[in-house]
Amino acid sequence: MTENNSKETILTRTPIPEQDPAKRRSNFDEVALGYTPEMAMKEAARCLQCKRPLCIDGCPIHIPIPQFIKAIKEGNFEKAIGLIKTASFLPAVCGRVCPQEDQCEKNCTLGKKAEPVAIGYLERFAADYAMQNRNGADVKIPKPTGKKIAIVGSGPAGLTCAYELARLGHKITIFEALHDAGGVLVYGIPEFRLPKRIVAHEINLLNEIGVEIVTNAVVGKLITIDEIMEEFNACFIGTGAGLPKFMGIEGENLNGVYSANEFLTRANLMKAYAFPEYDTPIKIGKRVAVIGGGNVAMDAVRTALRLGAREAMIIYRRSANEMPARKEEIHHAFEEGVQFELLTSPVRIIGEDGWVKSVECVRMELGEPDKSGRRSPIAVKGSEFKIPVDVVIIAIGTGANPILPQSTRKLALNKCGYIIVDEETGQTSREGIFAGGDIVTGSATVILAMGAGKKAAKAIHEYLMHI
Repeated sequence: MTENNSKETILTRTPIPEQDPAKRRSNFDEVALGYTPEMAMKEAARCLQCKRPLCIDGCPIHIPIPQFIKAIKEGNFEKAIGLIKTASFLPAVCGRVCPQEDQCEKNCTLGKKAEPVAIGYLERFAADYAMQNRNGADVKIPKPTGKKIAIVGSGPAGLTCAYELARLGHKITIFEALHDAGGVLVYGIPEFRLPKRIVAHEINLLNEIGVEIVTNAVVGKLITIDEIMEEFNACFIGTGAGLPKFMGIEGENLNGVYSANEFLTRANLMKAYAFPEYDTPIKIGKRVAVIGGGNVAMDAVRTALRLGAREAMIIYRRSANEMPARKEEIHHAFEEGVQFELLTSPVRIIGEDGWVKSVECVRMELGEPDKSGRRSPIAVKGSEFKIPVDVVIIAIGTGANPILPQSTRKLALNKCGYIIVDEETGQTSREGIFAGGDIVTGSATVILAMGAGKKAAKAIHEYLMHI
């Protein structure tokens, strides 16, 4: 290898193979195909093995990143997954959906002068290699403590909390409202980004270490937290933030208007994409508009394409620079033919005979930054125009589902309905009851929810050992 080629290898990350955009827009197979061992070892060789690894500081659960990358570089893939599993219960998930560009990779020293090391792709590789070769880090369970803990919600926060407590010897029972465990990992993220088999494989480890998962159990309706606390020594609430938000504009009650939650749940968990094999069809029509610019909006618009929409568009009130979605997801959407109506905001949805026919919008311009640091959108007077559509999907965020918080006595909530906790421990206003993830912070990332679950598990263990 020449000196120039060697330098180029260090500066440029190893691209990950992907499905061709023209083909993938009509199937639900995973977009990214993953590294081969040779690709992974080549990419791992780019790591500088810094004496002070800032990448770890950027990871909410502090995975030993340089160590597992070094193991991959040396071809010791079993060691790599073992190192990852010391900190992360869901490496195959995190390697696919974590916003590494804003966390570990953002802090990568190499990234100051070149492309950062592809930490997420390498984590995914190690996890996938372990699954393909039926190899994983063995979890040694100590002698049972006799303590029983209830976990409400089987999303990333609840699953992580359950895993951490189970491997300390506690008896864990997870209560999940839906008929499959996984929370947002199974109902919110499409198959082409996160295959259900990946989530099922990760969750199966909990079964292997004795965690009980009770599905179709809506806590707050079928059973209350107070009733749970009569049987268990402690409880962790990780129910997420699944209450859809709407814009409050005319026409949102028309047929053909969905919340992104409903749309993605029906397409993912209820397998609407496999009709008539599964009798849960979902109306798509020829033209679909998705309102919003986050990851959920990208998931919804790309799902609509795969379900048969001829045209699918994003309507977003700011510019592309302000879009909160991952750059990779925006790029994939653009490649697949998604249209972007930027600096545009809906003002009403127009219907005919009870069904959506068009959406009336207004052009926007950007003013001064708001509390989020992004420039505020301001409507341009007289710029109204209509876009003909058959379906409108609202993806502007979610709020706290009130069922559990409002059915639990003396549980302190903030003005938005989220549970108030101690930032260091996750302890709520009720003794023995802890909480974490989106039900505390509002909508955030998978890895941040995992970090909250891990932090709460440590606090719950300490609490149980002193009562």
